[in-house]
Amino acid sequence: MFNFEEELKKLPPKPGVYIMHDKDDTIIYVGKAISLRNRVRSYFRESTNKSPKIEKMVTKIARFEYIVTDSELEALVLENNLIKEHSPRYNTMLKDDKTYPYIKVTTGEEYPRVLFSRQMKKDKSRYFGPFTSAAAVKDTIELINKLYRLRTCNRVLPRDIGLDRPCLNYHIGQCSAPCQGMITKEEYREQVDKALDFLNGNFKPILTDLQQKMEEASENLDFEEAIRYRDLYNSVKQVAQKQKITDSNGEDKDIIALAKDDNDAVVQVFFVRDGRLIGREHFYMTHISDSTSAQILLDFVKQFYAGTPFIPREIWTQQEFDEMGLVGQWLTKRRGQGVKFVIPKKGQKERLVELAAKNALLVLSQDKEKIKREELRTIGAMNQVGDWLGLEKVRRMEAYDISNISGFESVGSMVVFEDGRPKRNDYRKFKIKTVQGPNDYASMEEVLTRRFTHGMEELEEERKNQEDGAEAPDGSFGSFTRFPDLILMDGGRGQVNIALSVLSELKLNIPVCGMVKDDNHRTRGLYYNNVEIPIDRHSEGFKLVTRIQDEAHRFAIEYHRSLRSKAQVHSVLDDIEGIGPARRKALMRRFKSLEAVRDATLEELESTEGMNKRAAESVYAYFREKDRAPEITE
Repeated sequence: MFNFEEELKKLPPKPGVYIMHDKDDTIIYVGKAISLRNRVRSYFRESTNKSPKIEKMVTKIARFEYIVTDSELEALVLENNLIKEHSPRYNTMLKDDKTYPYIKVTTGEEYPRVLFSRQMKKDKSRYFGPFTSAAAVKDTIELINKLYRLRTCNRVLPRDIGLDRPCLNYHIGQCSAPCQGMITKEEYREQVDKALDFLNGNFKPILTDLQQKMEEASENLDFEEAIRYRDLYNSVKQVAQKQKITDSNGEDKDIIALAKDDNDAVVQVFFVRDGRLIGREHFYMTHISDSTSAQILLDFVKQFYAGTPFIPREIWTQQEFDEMGLVGQWLTKRRGQGVKFVIPKKGQKERLVELAAKNALLVLSQDKEKIKREELRTIGAMNQVGDWLGLEKVRRMEAYDISNISGFESVGSMVVFEDGRPKRNDYRKFKIKTVQGPNDYASMEEVLTRRFTHGMEELEEERKNQEDGAEAPDGSFGSFTRFPDLILMDGGRGQVNIALSVLSELKLNIPVCGMVKDDNHRTRGLYYNNVEIPIDRHSEGFKLVTRIQDEAHRFAIEYHRSLRSKAQVHSVLDDIEGIGPARRKALMRRFKSLEAVRDATLEELESTEGMNKRAAESVYAYFREKDRAPEITE
């Protein structure tokens, strides 16, 4: 349960972006703030005047998170990226497709220019930005051109050298006239490199020079010139707020940084997609007292990318670590394309890694106790269950349940918990095919046999494919290939013995225990190795077992309920081969009743929308078989 009071106390008085989630963990609002502490707290103050929309939004907030930035400008760009990525429901005023300006240096040309742009293209140019003020960008471009005497014309050089007279900028001393060959290519490139150095963040010399000229003009009572230098000075300062939130090459990358103390570490991962920072996630690393930062990075990278389906082209890290080349080869093989590690040393890249490290440190310092409690509730509870049963390592549990009403539409459910958390993508449901009537034991036998037989078949297929050199895109050939460390049955001795019998027949060795309930249908203990093990009802392990048991029951009930709903709206047309929902609806739209469908000619049936000759013949023959009359309607 998210503790609002506790989390509000942890908010830092720093600029950043806050993200509001509802009870389904859907992002419903993204906002920026100069002070995260003041802004986020304002949503939960009763005295604050809020619009009806915001008041409604606040009632739906189940939790919030935040990302710290270095400036409000960075927060604004990140806010824009997140809104475009997630389209939050309550960000209606921010859902425009506004593009921010960039400074473009055409380094692909022999005589580069500095230009204004609102798009980033892969055209061998260098891009800087984005920025929020178009006017400031234009002023800065003008300043750079004046300072370094760069050309602003559209002439194709060196082809057009000497073809025309130099422009006005040359005559007023603001262009070195490469169009006339008055500067060599090498000398011109030196000026371009100085401009790039300026754009990369070396603003101090320019700012010092402008301030000096502004003061000199003021002392000479040339106030118009002083105002001009002042405006240029302010424009450069505004551009000098470095943008680390959007990258100029527009590619996918993960940015990894960590913060550690004596016993724990937090790894922060920023996800950059198409050049935009769209989200982040942090991971808590324990038992690191004797580990260096490089060792922790190595362990994290191996564990994280072994379980994630998407691997970007670049991975940025704070520092090098052992086996970096080997890990790169492994990730390249998994991705099917080249993957490289980058350790930024300067400029924009380094500052983005620093931003990730800053957020990692914040999580480590403020959320340490919270994370430990969550670990105790999940992984700690898993370990506790393993200790009760005498099992060394229990990471994955599968729980099974059967649901039916007097034998009607018997179904089975399989729920999966990994590291104490539900893994809903691995949940499976089974419609009982071979058992008639309310026989839970036989139904469970069918479910387990189908699940593990299917898993063994997929594993065999995977083995054969690997021998042939084939590899699945996501590293797995089937959904049933992962077997559990422990099977939990909803019941006692009878259900456990059924499971053991199935596993024995399939020659599988997987521990099985039953979740025994008391007279009030509440979990009482665990049945394992023919012994009922009492468990502490106040322990985290007991709470986990209860959650798993309730989840298996809920999943089975929901599936059974959905089947009952479908049966209640069953039509006789559903029993005809070749007639699905679309054709059934088309027939009813045209003929209005089943009696009319029955009496229709073959030509009328075939001419109905979506029908063909074969489907029409199936319907025609069905109703004339033994002069059958329609019995079941909607």
